[in-house]
Amino acid sequence: MREQDDPEGCYSLLARDAVDQVEAYDGPVVGRTVVDVGGGSGYFTEEFRRRGAHAFLFEPDVRELGEKPADSAVVADGYLLPLYDSVADVAFSSNVLEHVADPQTFLSELVRVTRPGGLIYVSFTNWLSPWGGHEWAPWHYFGAERARARYRRRTGKPAKHTLGENLFAVHIGPTLRQVRARDDVTVVSARSRYWPFLAETVVKAPGIREVATWNLLLILRRCPP
Repeated sequence: MREQDDPEGCYSLLARDAVDQVEAYDGPVVGRTVVDVGGGSGYFTEEFRRRGAHAFLFEPDVRELGEKPADSAVVADGYLLPLYDSVADVAFSSNVLEHVADPQTFLSELVRVTRPGGLIYVSFTNWLSPWGGHEWAPWHYFGAERARARYRRRTGKPAKHTLGENLFAVHIGPTLRQVRARDDVTVVSARSRYWPFLAETVVKAPGIREVATWNLLLILRRCPP
Protein backbone atom coordinates (compact mmCIF):
# COMPACT_ATOMS: atom_id res chain seq x y z
CA MET A 1 0.00 0.00 0.00
CA ARG A 2 2.91 2.39 0.68
CA GLU A 3 5.22 1.47 -2.20
CA GLN A 4 4.68 4.74 -4.08
CA ASP A 5 4.98 6.97 -0.99
CA ASP A 6 7.72 5.12 0.87
CA PRO A 7 9.77 2.94 -1.50
CA GLU A 8 12.69 2.83 0.93
CA GLY A 9 10.61 1.37 3.74
CA CYS A 10 8.66 -0.92 1.44
CA TYR A 11 11.55 -2.47 -0.44
CA SER A 12 13.93 -2.66 2.51
CA LEU A 13 11.33 -4.70 4.38
CA LEU A 14 10.64 -6.83 1.31
CA ALA A 15 14.36 -7.44 0.82
CA ARG A 16 14.87 -8.62 4.39
CA ASP A 17 11.91 -10.96 4.11
CA ALA A 18 13.05 -12.34 0.75
CA VAL A 19 16.59 -13.09 1.92
CA ASP A 20 15.13 -14.71 5.03
CA GLN A 21 13.18 -16.99 2.69
CA VAL A 22 16.27 -17.84 0.63
CA GLU A 23 18.18 -18.74 3.78
CA ALA A 24 15.27 -20.79 5.12
CA TYR A 25 15.52 -23.05 2.06
CA ASP A 26 19.26 -22.95 1.38
CA GLY A 27 21.09 -21.91 4.54
CA PRO A 28 23.16 -18.74 5.16
CA VAL A 29 24.12 -16.82 2.03
CA VAL A 30 27.48 -15.68 3.42
CA GLY A 31 30.22 -16.34 0.90
CA ARG A 32 27.83 -17.36 -1.85
CA THR A 33 27.42 -15.84 -5.30
CA VAL A 34 23.97 -14.37 -5.85
CA VAL A 35 22.63 -13.05 -9.15
CA ASP A 36 19.77 -10.57 -8.68
CA VAL A 37 17.95 -10.29 -12.01
CA GLY A 38 15.64 -7.33 -12.46
CA GLY A 39 16.33 -6.00 -8.97
CA GLY A 40 15.69 -2.36 -9.83
CA SER A 41 17.26 0.04 -7.35
CA GLY A 42 19.26 -2.72 -5.68
CA TYR A 43 17.51 -3.23 -2.33
CA PHE A 44 17.74 -7.01 -2.64
CA THR A 45 21.35 -6.92 -3.78
CA GLU A 46 22.31 -4.73 -0.84
CA GLU A 47 20.56 -7.02 1.65
CA PHE A 48 22.35 -10.08 0.25
CA ARG A 49 25.65 -8.21 0.55
CA ARG A 50 24.85 -7.11 4.08
CA ARG A 51 24.62 -10.78 4.99
CA GLY A 52 27.97 -11.60 3.42
CA ALA A 53 26.99 -12.78 -0.07
CA HIS A 54 28.77 -11.84 -3.27
CA ALA A 55 25.69 -10.32 -4.90
CA PHE A 56 25.43 -8.74 -8.34
CA LEU A 57 22.56 -6.78 -9.84
CA PHE A 58 21.43 -7.13 -13.46
CA GLU A 59 18.73 -4.65 -14.51
CA PRO A 60 17.61 -3.88 -18.09
CA ASP A 61 16.04 -0.48 -17.40
CA VAL A 62 18.48 2.29 -16.48
CA ARG A 63 15.61 4.34 -15.04
CA GLU A 64 14.87 1.61 -12.49
CA LEU A 65 18.42 1.80 -11.11
CA GLY A 66 17.63 5.16 -9.50
CA GLU A 67 20.02 7.99 -8.73
CA LYS A 68 22.50 5.84 -6.82
CA PRO A 69 22.75 2.42 -8.47
CA ALA A 70 24.16 -0.46 -6.48
CA ASP A 71 27.91 -0.94 -6.84
CA SER A 72 28.79 -3.03 -9.90
CA ALA A 73 25.21 -2.92 -11.21
CA VAL A 74 25.05 -4.17 -14.80
CA VAL A 75 22.54 -3.00 -17.39
CA ALA A 76 21.54 -6.31 -18.92
CA ASP A 77 18.49 -8.12 -20.25
CA GLY A 78 17.24 -11.12 -18.29
CA TYR A 79 16.78 -13.00 -21.56
CA LEU A 80 20.53 -12.92 -22.20
CA LEU A 81 22.63 -12.42 -19.10
CA PRO A 82 26.34 -11.64 -19.64
CA LEU A 83 27.38 -14.58 -17.46
CA TYR A 84 28.96 -17.98 -17.97
CA ASP A 85 26.95 -21.10 -17.27
CA SER A 86 26.64 -22.30 -13.67
CA VAL A 87 28.28 -19.30 -11.98
CA ALA A 88 25.63 -18.54 -9.35
CA ASP A 89 24.81 -20.33 -6.12
CA VAL A 90 21.51 -18.44 -6.05
CA ALA A 91 19.60 -16.90 -8.97
CA PHE A 92 17.10 -14.43 -7.55
CA SER A 93 14.18 -12.71 -9.26
CA SER A 94 11.56 -10.77 -7.30
CA ASN A 95 8.37 -9.67 -9.05
CA VAL A 96 9.86 -9.64 -12.53
CA LEU A 97 8.17 -12.53 -14.33
CA GLU A 98 4.93 -10.60 -14.90
CA HIS A 99 6.94 -7.90 -16.68
CA VAL A 100 8.50 -10.12 -19.38
CA ALA A 101 6.79 -11.19 -22.57
CA ASP A 102 8.44 -14.65 -22.59
CA PRO A 103 8.54 -16.02 -19.03
CA GLN A 104 9.87 -19.43 -20.05
CA THR A 105 12.93 -18.00 -21.79
CA PHE A 106 13.54 -15.78 -18.78
CA LEU A 107 13.34 -18.80 -16.43
CA SER A 108 15.66 -20.79 -18.69
CA GLU A 109 18.27 -18.05 -18.38
CA LEU A 110 18.03 -18.12 -14.58
CA VAL A 111 18.53 -21.87 -14.67
CA ARG A 112 21.48 -21.62 -17.07
CA VAL A 113 23.52 -19.33 -14.83
CA THR A 114 22.82 -21.38 -11.67
CA ARG A 115 25.21 -24.16 -10.70
CA PRO A 116 23.88 -27.71 -10.34
CA GLY A 117 22.40 -27.98 -6.87
CA GLY A 118 21.97 -24.21 -6.68
CA LEU A 119 18.78 -22.40 -5.75
CA ILE A 120 16.49 -20.39 -8.01
CA TYR A 121 14.09 -17.96 -6.32
CA VAL A 122 11.31 -16.60 -8.51
CA SER A 123 8.26 -14.68 -7.36
CA PHE A 124 5.62 -12.92 -9.41
CA THR A 125 2.27 -11.22 -9.01
CA ASN A 126 -0.24 -13.37 -10.88
CA TRP A 127 -2.72 -11.54 -13.07
CA LEU A 128 -5.88 -12.55 -11.19
CA SER A 129 -4.39 -11.56 -7.84
CA PRO A 130 -6.02 -8.51 -6.22
CA TRP A 131 -2.71 -6.77 -7.07
CA GLY A 132 -2.45 -8.18 -10.60
CA GLY A 133 -2.96 -4.78 -12.19
CA HIS A 134 -0.26 -3.23 -10.03
CA GLU A 135 -0.93 0.48 -9.52
CA TRP A 136 -4.35 0.23 -11.17
CA ALA A 137 -5.46 -2.86 -9.23
CA PRO A 138 -8.02 -4.15 -8.35
CA TRP A 139 -9.85 -2.39 -11.17
CA HIS A 140 -8.06 -4.63 -13.67
CA TYR A 141 -10.83 -7.14 -12.99
CA PHE A 142 -13.07 -4.87 -15.07
CA GLY A 143 -10.57 -4.58 -17.93
CA ALA A 144 -7.06 -3.21 -18.25
CA GLU A 145 -7.89 -0.15 -20.32
CA ARG A 146 -10.76 0.84 -18.09
CA ALA A 147 -8.51 0.44 -15.03
CA ARG A 148 -5.73 2.54 -16.58
CA ALA A 149 -8.19 5.27 -17.54
CA ARG A 150 -9.53 5.34 -13.99
CA TYR A 151 -6.00 5.63 -12.62
CA ARG A 152 -5.32 8.63 -14.84
CA ARG A 153 -8.54 10.35 -13.83
CA ARG A 154 -7.82 9.77 -10.16
CA THR A 155 -4.13 10.73 -10.11
CA GLY A 156 -3.80 13.10 -13.05
CA LYS A 157 -0.90 11.12 -14.50
CA PRO A 158 -0.55 8.10 -16.79
CA ALA A 159 -0.08 4.68 -15.25
CA LYS A 160 3.44 3.23 -15.25
CA HIS A 161 2.28 -0.15 -16.56
CA THR A 162 0.51 -1.04 -19.79
CA LEU A 163 -0.82 -4.54 -20.38
CA GLY A 164 1.02 -6.21 -23.23
CA GLU A 165 3.95 -3.77 -23.08
CA ASN A 166 5.56 -3.88 -19.64
CA LEU A 167 2.96 -5.95 -17.77
CA PHE A 168 1.67 -9.36 -18.82
CA ALA A 169 -1.10 -11.64 -17.63
CA VAL A 170 0.83 -14.52 -16.03
CA HIS A 171 -1.21 -17.26 -14.36
CA ILE A 172 -0.25 -19.77 -11.67
CA GLY A 173 -1.64 -22.98 -13.20
CA PRO A 174 0.16 -22.74 -16.57
CA THR A 175 3.37 -21.55 -14.91
CA LEU A 176 3.41 -24.49 -12.51
CA ARG A 177 2.77 -26.98 -15.32
CA GLN A 178 5.57 -25.52 -17.42
CA VAL A 179 8.06 -25.53 -14.55
CA ARG A 180 7.19 -29.07 -13.44
CA ALA A 181 7.64 -30.30 -17.01
CA ARG A 182 11.25 -29.14 -17.08
CA ASP A 183 14.02 -31.71 -16.61
CA ASP A 184 16.67 -29.21 -15.47
CA VAL A 185 15.00 -28.15 -12.19
CA THR A 186 13.06 -29.66 -9.34
CA VAL A 187 10.37 -27.72 -7.53
CA VAL A 188 11.32 -27.39 -3.86
CA SER A 189 8.30 -25.26 -3.01
CA ALA A 190 5.42 -23.45 -4.70
CA ARG A 191 3.76 -21.15 -2.18
CA SER A 192 2.18 -17.81 -1.57
CA ARG A 193 5.02 -15.40 -0.91
CA TYR A 194 3.27 -13.27 1.70
CA TRP A 195 0.84 -15.57 3.49
CA PRO A 196 1.97 -16.35 7.07
CA PHE A 197 -0.02 -19.62 7.12
CA LEU A 198 -1.32 -22.24 4.65
CA ALA A 199 1.10 -20.75 2.13
CA GLU A 200 1.57 -23.98 0.15
CA THR A 201 -1.97 -25.26 0.68
CA VAL A 202 -3.65 -22.40 -1.17
CA VAL A 203 -1.45 -23.02 -4.23
CA LYS A 204 -2.79 -26.58 -4.47
CA ALA A 205 -6.36 -25.38 -5.07
CA PRO A 206 -6.93 -24.80 -8.82
CA GLY A 207 -8.99 -21.75 -9.58
CA ILE A 208 -8.93 -20.43 -6.04
CA ARG A 209 -5.16 -20.05 -6.13
CA GLU A 210 -5.32 -17.64 -9.06
CA VAL A 211 -6.96 -15.08 -6.78
CA ALA A 212 -6.06 -16.10 -3.24
CA THR A 213 -2.32 -16.65 -3.64
CA TRP A 214 -1.69 -12.93 -4.30
CA ASN A 215 1.93 -13.56 -5.24
CA LEU A 216 3.45 -16.91 -6.21
CA LEU A 217 6.88 -17.87 -4.91
CA LEU A 218 8.72 -20.68 -6.66
CA ILE A 219 11.78 -22.20 -5.02
CA LEU A 220 13.59 -24.34 -7.58
CA ARG A 221 16.73 -26.47 -7.40
CA ARG A 222 19.00 -26.85 -10.44
CA CYS A 223 19.38 -30.51 -11.37
CA PRO A 224 22.77 -32.09 -12.13
CA PRO A 225 23.52 -32.29 -15.87
